[in-house]
Amino acid sequence: MPRSLDAIVTDRVRARVGRERLDLAADPAAADRLVGEETRRLAEAGVAGVGPDVADESAVGRAALAALTGLGPLQPWYDDPEVEELWVNGPDAVFAARGGQTVATGIRIDEVGIRDLVERMLLRTGRRVDLSTPFVDASLPDGSRLHVAIPEVTRAWSCNIRKFDRRIRDLPTLVALGSLPLLAAEFLRMSVLAGCSILVSGATQAGKTTLLGALLAAGRAGERVVSVEETFELDLGARDWVAMQCRQPSLEGTGEVTLRRLVKEALRMRPDRLVVGEVRDAEALDLLIALNSGLPGASSIHANSAREALAKLCTLPLLAGRNIDSGFVVPTVASCIDLVVHCELRRGRRRVVEILAPSGGTSAAAGAAGAASVGMASVGMASVGAIEATTLFGLVDERLEATGAHPARMAKFLAAGLDPTMLLARGPAS
Repeated sequence: MPRSLDAIVTDRVRARVGRERLDLAADPAAADRLVGEETRRLAEAGVAGVGPDVADESAVGRAALAALTGLGPLQPWYDDPEVEELWVNGPDAVFAARGGQTVATGIRIDEVGIRDLVERMLLRTGRRVDLSTPFVDASLPDGSRLHVAIPEVTRAWSCNIRKFDRRIRDLPTLVALGSLPLLAAEFLRMSVLAGCSILVSGATQAGKTTLLGALLAAGRAGERVVSVEETFELDLGARDWVAMQCRQPSLEGTGEVTLRRLVKEALRMRPDRLVVGEVRDAEALDLLIALNSGLPGASSIHANSAREALAKLCTLPLLAGRNIDSGFVVPTVASCIDLVVHCELRRGRRRVVEILAPSGGTSAAAGAAGAASVGMASVGMASVGAIEATTLFGLVDERLEATGAHPARMAKFLAAGLDPTMLLARGPAS
């Protein structure tokens, strides 16, 4: 089977890179120059009748450049702004998520090609994947997230590339996209300005990180934010912001930097707001301890609802050790978390479906909590395990509307010179 024109150009460029000892990853201009030169040389040979005809030099050059410094055959799909995620399950199984729907790309990449692609993506991340470390999470230069799993944990080399959408950076954009009503967005903006601690919940791909970034963008210009993540995903633009990510252990098993360690280090960096990209393990305890000191915070968490998010946050700290019990955790969650914002992905559409406010109180027993829930139903009150919470915005006929309830801790708003009363009046939130 004859080689494609871009494969010929790619091989020629790689040969020159070896001879000239170049690093295309560190010098993109060199990659452009070499690809252009070799594409023109191939085209000239075709015109002279001593080589294949090159009908579209530009297309051949783009394909060769993608194979050398980009994502190879995945690059056209990656460049499509409607594509949210790409994943490779094996040589003949390459899929994409477009508009919230899964589509087969029809691309075929052999195992060697998949390995080359993964190694190229990991080259500048400082992370590795091998038999001793068969999984890896990494952040690509444009902020997209890469996850790789290899045999024998999987049947074939598999990877997911979740793109970072730079178009959605603030609450007004979410309003324009229909993900959030205007009044609810204004209430959330006030909440950020008032220094409320906010938990964003939802399922995978529901838009938690995007919403978290939009909320943080609503903060005061002089606010210093310190964020900690397993891999970099948040992008807060040009502001007083320090971002930290975890580090894998070395081949000798040393040098690991965990999320718990990062939370503790973040507190030494004079933050005005602490952000944990996603809380999923014992780092929940360190986050709660930080928030309990009066420091505003924000985080995301996987959960099926806002209430389940609170219940989960009451459980995760127990993973930190036997000396931690619910007697400390539950009241701390109740007093530290001001809002839970739950988002969902349904039929390709991402939206906020509930905004919940813990009252700060806990019920003495589950039975008493259940009774309290019934008694406060008229103002949207309910019990989350042992935490009482108020639904401020909820779905009514598939629209997010204010319930008429107010957060129990209005003092933060008043201290900041803000009054959300009009925004919380019962009725449509748009």
